[in-house]
Amino acid sequence: MNAADILTADVITVREDTPIQQIVTTLLARRISGVPVVNAEGAVVGLVSEGDLLRRAELGTQKRRGSWLTFFTGTATLATDYVRSHGETARDIMTRTVVWVSPGTSVSDIADLMEERRVKRVPVIDDGKLVGIVSRSNLLRALASTPSAPGGESQVSDEDIRTALFAELSNQAWSKRSDNSVVVSDAVVHLWGLVTTREEQRALELAAKGVAGVRAVESHMIILSEEPYPLFPNSMVT
Repeated sequence: MNAADILTADVITVREDTPIQQIVTTLLARRISGVPVVNAEGAVVGLVSEGDLLRRAELGTQKRRGSWLTFFTGTATLATDYVRSHGETARDIMTRTVVWVSPGTSVSDIADLMEERRVKRVPVIDDGKLVGIVSRSNLLRALASTPSAPGGESQVSDEDIRTALFAELSNQAWSKRSDNSVVVSDAVVHLWGLVTTREEQRALELAAKGVAGVRAVESHMIILSEEPYPLFPNSMVT
């Protein structure tokens, strides 16, 4: 699944000279949290989000630095802060470094990008032109549209299920499963052995549930952080 499959094509945009009050009205009326800023040619040159509107002189929320900190802050930074809090148009307050993706960018890469850059939306640009936008809500809709793992009668053998599960676990750095700690019987996966935390137990359960053909997962594991287990007989006896 790529950006082209989940993007919102009807994108609300503003121009560089759009007044601040008009941007605020647009965000509220359209119930959106950000808009791309485009130039006369339709190219994306910035982005205005709710975060860009937090530090405003009208609200008395502009950045205030103590005299000591101000002394060490460059004049360029101080001037930039002033423009952002007193600016009149999108050009004054927009974020100019725009993180964007192409229509062929995978959903996985988009999620990684959003997390890494801490952004809530990314424009989708094709041949220099804005063709859509992908927001966190688009990703959630994609998740909601993903069918659950098939249930019903298993057409996969227990051996194939066990092999597939170990193939999945071999790619996970947190997994240290030994062959005798997983038993598959009639498409039901039984997990045995020791785990360090409940999160590790849950991760194993989810990995097992994700294998095609699995009807159920039963955990018999001991969580060491909750129930210390003696490594040798009588080792806990004092």
